[in-house]
Amino acid sequence: MPATDVSIIIPTYHEAPNLRELLPRIHSILDQAGLAGQIIVVDDNSRDGTEEVCAEFGRQFPVELLIRTEERGLSGAVIHGMRHAVGDLLLVMDADLSHPPEKIPELLEALTSSDADFAIGSRYVTGGEVDKNWGLFRWFNSKVSTLLAWPLTSAKDPMAGFFAIRRARFESANFLDPVGYKIGLELMVKCGCKNVAEIPITFRDRLHGESKLTLREQLNYLRHLKRLYEYRLGVLARPLKFLLVGLSGTVIDLACFTLLDRALKLDVGPARALAIWLAMSWNFWLNRRITFSHARGENPFRQYVLFCLSCLVGATVNWSIFYSLFSDVALFANAKLLAAICGIVAGTAFNYVLSDRLMFRAPKSK
Repeated sequence: MPATDVSIIIPTYHEAPNLRELLPRIHSILDQAGLAGQIIVVDDNSRDGTEEVCAEFGRQFPVELLIRTEERGLSGAVIHGMRHAVGDLLLVMDADLSHPPEKIPELLEALTSSDADFAIGSRYVTGGEVDKNWGLFRWFNSKVSTLLAWPLTSAKDPMAGFFAIRRARFESANFLDPVGYKIGLELMVKCGCKNVAEIPITFRDRLHGESKLTLREQLNYLRHLKRLYEYRLGVLARPLKFLLVGLSGTVIDLACFTLLDRALKLDVGPARALAIWLAMSWNFWLNRRITFSHARGENPFRQYVLFCLSCLVGATVNWSIFYSLFSDVALFANAKLLAAICGIVAGTAFNYVLSDRLMFRAPKSK
């Protein structure tokens, strides 16, 4: 591969001991491969000796340190470094020595010698593997996270933090808004990367320091997935979420009714009414947090009352459509279930319009 301008971005937080080993290895590999480039370390104000390490090696080869004092987070650090980089190719890797720098030339080769617009150092393709010290929980967590992202990309290892992308492709993204640490997935989706090359790597456990993977970061990943699905689905995202919440409410309804009726032995009437109310409250809470999260700053009591009223009106629409079709339309005379489905669809659509336009309406832009 001919000499190529490449910028290698390394986000860090308390990684000084690892940098001392990683930086010279990267430089040696670039030199052996005939690659001209820069190394950019983006540090979230660690104050652990990272400045001294970068200054020491910066006297020997191109190393630049960017210190962020007002922001935190791996994804933001990566974006900051990529926007500061000058290379035509941008490569991102962790500082903890879990990503083998020896694979850098292969990742760059995959971008420049094929039609790939994104290259990943992958654990889950033939030839790739993870450290033998990985526990069952980490393996299971990785697999579940990968499965949740499956509809967004064809990549087998979309969680990878070792990847490369062309500068032009990176700059094509309209809006980058990552949460947490899975910036590679954000770039694949927002930059429209359809052709993803995956280079097998052996993923090692970190050499020094402690893992940054916490429960908080895992919750951030779920928030990030929500944003990416909303981006990918566009205008369909909100009604689809409303529908999924409604389906979950049906499960709550039936479960509560079964419990009240069979276990607590309540009369059918009160049991049915209480189950419907609990499901309605569940739907309100979930819609307020997920479907219409933009309206969480408004008065929740007002929203709740209006939501319950709209559900009653929606139920009336549901019943009216069902009864009208069953009674007056010959096609539905022997198809009660089909008439009921039409009623459910009409009632749900009515509830969605009222929720979107009345209870959880978006605030007016100033």
